Amino acid sequence: MSDSKEDKPVLGRKPLGIKRTVESGQVQQQFSHGRKNTVVVEVKRRRVLGKPGETTGAAPAAAPQADPTPAAPRPAAPAPQQTRAPQPAPVRQAPPQSLMSRQELQAKLLREAEEARMTAQEDARRREDAARLAAIEEQKRRAEESRTVAETADATPAPVEQASSEPVAQVAAPAQPTPVEAASAAPDEQAQPAAGAVAAPAPPPRRFTPVSPIKRPEPAKPERAKKGEDNRRQAGKLTVTKALADDDSARARSLAALKRAREKERRAHYAGGSKTREKQSRDVVVPEVITVQELANRMAEKGADLVKSLFKMGQAVTLNQPIDQDTAELLVEEFGHRIQRVSDADVEIGITGEADAVETLKTRAPVVTIMGHVDHGKTSLLDALRGTDVVAGESGGITQHIGAYQVTTKGGDVITFLDTPGHEAFSEMRARGANVTDIVILVVAADDGLMPQTIEAINHTKAAGVPMIVAINKCDKPEANPQKVRERLLSEEIVVEDMGGDVQDVEVSALKKTGLDELIEKILLQAEVMELTANPDRAAEGNVIEAQLDKGRGAVATVLVRKGTLKVGDTFVIGAESGKVRALVNDKGQQVKSAGPSTPVEVLGLSGVPKAGDQLTVVENEARAREVAAYRQEQITLKRTASIPTNFESMFSALSTTMIEYPVVIRGDVQGSVEAIVTALNRISTDEIKVRILSSGVGAITESDVTLAAASRAPLIGFNVRPNAKARPLAVREKISLRYYDVIYDLLEEVRGEMAGQLAPERIETIVGRAEVLQVFPAGKKDKAAGLLVLDGIIRKGLNARLTRSDVIVSKTVIHSLRRFKDDVSEVRAGMECGAVLQDTNDIKPGDTLELFEVEERQRTL
Repeated sequence: MSDSKEDKPVLGRKPLGIKRTVESGQVQQQFSHGRKNTVVVEVKRRRVLGKPGETTGAAPAAAPQADPTPAAPRPAAPAPQQTRAPQPAPVRQAPPQSLMSRQELQAKLLREAEEARMTAQEDARRREDAARLAAIEEQKRRAEESRTVAETADATPAPVEQASSEPVAQVAAPAQPTPVEAASAAPDEQAQPAAGAVAAPAPPPRRFTPVSPIKRPEPAKPERAKKGEDNRRQAGKLTVTKALADDDSARARSLAALKRAREKERRAHYAGGSKTREKQSRDVVVPEVITVQELANRMAEKGADLVKSLFKMGQAVTLNQPIDQDTAELLVEEFGHRIQRVSDADVEIGITGEADAVETLKTRAPVVTIMGHVDHGKTSLLDALRGTDVVAGESGGITQHIGAYQVTTKGGDVITFLDTPGHEAFSEMRARGANVTDIVILVVAADDGLMPQTIEAINHTKAAGVPMIVAINKCDKPEANPQKVRERLLSEEIVVEDMGGDVQDVEVSALKKTGLDELIEKILLQAEVMELTANPDRAAEGNVIEAQLDKGRGAVATVLVRKGTLKVGDTFVIGAESGKVRALVNDKGQQVKSAGPSTPVEVLGLSGVPKAGDQLTVVENEARAREVAAYRQEQITLKRTASIPTNFESMFSALSTTMIEYPVVIRGDVQGSVEAIVTALNRISTDEIKVRILSSGVGAITESDVTLAAASRAPLIGFNVRPNAKARPLAVREKISLRYYDVIYDLLEEVRGEMAGQLAPERIETIVGRAEVLQVFPAGKKDKAAGLLVLDGIIRKGLNARLTRSDVIVSKTVIHSLRRFKDDVSEVRAGMECGAVLQDTNDIKPGDTLELFEVEERQRTL
């Protein structure tokens, strides 16, 4: 094989070498922005090789003459035909020099390879579909033939019997071959002598009369490409040789054409196989208020259809407009669905749990609440029972929040005590303590008797319906009179056992620690009579005794567990707050893993500070807890922002009243104290001035509190709390009045004084004398002097006076000067005559009356 110069692609400099298959050169690439790049390109020429035994040029033509030995004669073989010399393989012309860059050539190769792959996949899919259809048709044909053969055999039994009864005739007279059989046997007979093979034995005789099968047209089988022919599957494979050949005679379909064909087949398939779907009836959940679009989504209907139906009902609405539950029911029934009415309050269904079975109940410890008047020794009595000193740590020596403690007696019994405040402002705390308790201990001082808060505690106990034990404290004092306390209790319908009643009483002394064992014995006796039980093996439920915002621990709630067992990791809901128990701390400051019934613990892990008295409920997961808390928060917001219906009376009364408001911002240490302060401040409001609570909360004073107080110029009250580092300089800059208190007495007294200071002082008039005008004299150029007769009292210079004529006030004036017989005097008593010049008035006539009075201003008090 020889190479010519015109077959070689010349790319730049011609390389050294002889008959090399790789030609290299340089190609300059042009890029945008005037950039250029020179690339060395190597072109590999295709080497053309002949088949084995063939030579190039004229060698094949001279091959028969090169063999000098003649061929051996073959008697049986036919005369050899003249062998035609094989033609030389065509030499593939080298492709012309391409002007495309290497990247464009590579992209073209990849594109053609992808098109070839897609074509091959399409052909394979079509062949599979054709084979599947042919198999189905073949299966149907065979089943039909089997059924026809069976029917024919049942219908013609006689030929079979005749064939079985005459076997000799069948052997003697063989069946004549059919034309088809004769035609097929002729080539075989001709081929047997040529091959020299032994004749095959005759077939066995037929033993029955054949039943001619029904002629059916043979299904068209897909023609398979022969091995030597062009195979499209093999042709679809793209090689580098084919790519460089630039043979565009068999161009493949483009990728876009394949996609269009496939999309057309898909549409035809769905159009032919689609059927009319039946309308599906659904259960539609409808809340109290729902938008038209949301209802359409739940019904799987078009929103425009719902709007059209509402227009027919006479309601012009849009997709985003809410409709009520009754209208939604009409739409649901009109479209053939079923409605399920739900309410927002349904989220709380099942949250409290079911009633416990009797066999699951176990004995629990009693919860005892100590109530009574302030300074009657409630906390001291609890200290004596616990063996600690809580009073030493209390501000002012009074309790200002509920404390929960557990005491273990000498016999091993456990009693839970709740200590409530005795101040009048903590009425809600006392009521809350009476509602969560089993037994109430009413502490009455033997030297003081019944006081207002003692009577209030008795009323709370009666309202709660819990038994009461009267503890008469301070019996060690000389002036103590326990019998007088028992008699005084009769006025409140409290009859002790010593006087024939059913209420137990004990004489104790917290200071001397006398009578404590008897008190504990009576508590246990009362608890045994009540048979207090609870189920510890269930989800926990409890009540919030107190709540606060701790700086290091966040929101903390003191919870008294009533049912079940509260464990670390439980998810719970408290009022409008939710959370997960991160830690449990008992009354001794120790962390515990769980808390059973009648156990007070501090719960950490709340999302916010709950209200004292809220109920704690353990739920199954956090999603349910957040859902219930969000619903309760929404209800609280609606209640707070609900407006009172306005009528004409309230409008005119609001216009006529000029009430002064005293704004205030309150921050406290615990929720119960804040609640008590707000209630007490609202009670000291009057018809002229009232307190307006801008904000109240638990925790330290923050920047938001200072900003709120600065906007209304209101004082900021901190009860047992202080401002944080950022709030203190902000308060100084805004000139906000920060007031700190630790005793509620002082807080109420100062607020009451400031509220009274905003009112105008009270003016009190005192009549000191009356005089009658006898005659009027001129005094100077403009003034007039009145001759007076003092009827009663006295007249002094500088006194306020009212001039009346026929009991009608003419003017209000002041005594400017006073004379008697041309002498200036300071005072004239009753029964005497005098002359007086009135200030800023000359409308004086004989017979007028002059009334003299003094004005005294007094500061207002609330």
